[in-house]
Amino acid sequence: MQFDSFSDFIAMGGYGFYVWLSFGTCALILLGILFSSLNDTKRILTSVQQQADREQRIKQAKQESQV
Repeated sequence: MQFDSFSDFIAMGGYGFYVWLSFGTCALILLGILFSSLNDTKRILTSVQQQADREQRIKQAKQESQV
């Protein structure tokens, strides 16, 4: 489909509202998924680090109690 002007492109033959609304909704959903994934990754890495620190403290306490 070819458009004569930018305003015709935005209007999309009278269906512009629906076309751009669907593109905007899709973009918002994808951004939400991206930010959610980044947040989950950060939370998981923090949890793994805390667990490793906890295990290290337990190991160190056992070694100190055996001495």
